[in-house]
Amino acid sequence: MTTSNGIVIVGGGLAAARTAEQLRRAEYAGPITIVSDEVHLPYDRPPLSKEVLRAEIDDTALKPREWYDEKNINLRLGAAATGVDTAAKTITLADGSVLGYDDLVIATGLVPRRIPSFPDLEGIRVLRSLDECMALRSHASSANKAVVIGAGFIGCEVAASLRGLGVDVVLVEPQPTPLASVLGTQIGELVTRLHRDEGVDVRTGLGVAEVRGDGHVDTVVLTDGTEVSADLVVVGIGSHPATDWLEGSGIEVDNGVVCDEAGRTSAPHVWALGDVASWRDATGHQARVEHWSNVADQARVIVPAILGNELPTNVVVPYFWSDQYDVKIQCLGEPEATDIVHLVEDDGRKFLAYYERDGVLVGVVGGGVPGKVMKTRAKIAAAAPIGEVLE
Repeated sequence: MTTSNGIVIVGGGLAAARTAEQLRRAEYAGPITIVSDEVHLPYDRPPLSKEVLRAEIDDTALKPREWYDEKNINLRLGAAATGVDTAAKTITLADGSVLGYDDLVIATGLVPRRIPSFPDLEGIRVLRSLDECMALRSHASSANKAVVIGAGFIGCEVAASLRGLGVDVVLVEPQPTPLASVLGTQIGELVTRLHRDEGVDVRTGLGVAEVRGDGHVDTVVLTDGTEVSADLVVVGIGSHPATDWLEGSGIEVDNGVVCDEAGRTSAPHVWALGDVASWRDATGHQARVEHWSNVADQARVIVPAILGNELPTNVVVPYFWSDQYDVKIQCLGEPEATDIVHLVEDDGRKFLAYYERDGVLVGVVGGGVPGKVMKTRAKIAAAAPIGEVLE
């Protein structure tokens, strides 16, 4: 009689928790182990740049510890995975221990990019983990002037939260506008307006040449030679998939763990989902999607695939949102910066825009108009002609 090693999930975020939850919902009765390099219970990350940073909440755990005990889910916290042997079906942890698995689920998420040329000064922060958020919050509590480098979603949310804490903020972005590479410059200008209305000094078309300080950062030098005083610098220039620990495993990695449409990797009995995973989409292309709602959608596919059950066939319309000040910026579909943008509503703060590609509606972006955004889901799923939508 052989003993089952069960399913081992590596990661400490939403993807790990949702996978474990879906496995138990599907009546999988075997062992489940969640391995995380963090000491915290699996937690939700979107609030880190908002409510947690603003000190409105401290805990974003997705489930209490009692839930894991009740569901008989073993937690190996503070135990980073350092390697995989797919032939032996084992993973190695940082403390040298080895765990066997019947199926392995990779859900390690992302690692924030840093700027290697920056000196090691106090007051320079990144934001991805709860510990990083708490350190940033501590700095922000006594900061007067901050420079946020990078005006993607995280940079914009951090800038908004810091303004809410009364910190003067300079937001620096090399592109023509915030979010230009994701939503295009037309919507990017509306986001710029939103931040400037709140007192943020938005500087676009610029990068950071260097930072200076004596032990603690005090000056940021921009690429145009301008010197900006700062006692806090937040680097928000994106992230990369946390796949270094897979080196030498034979698991294919190319901008994330390469998977088929159900999360299968190149190695038998190894799966991946969430921000770290590049899934094959309906068109046959590989796509790595860094959206919160995408994780739940993938978990509902990967679990039946692992268990050998029938996969869901419903059409999923991608969705994400970003809370900045009192405006919830929402996106449905798959808009691209190169799409034709139809701005159908703009009152100076709230807005609604349709994205057209090849004559059809491919995405909708709205700021502060949640009902109007969500009403377009069916039209996006049906690839409605743009003329029909604009009538």
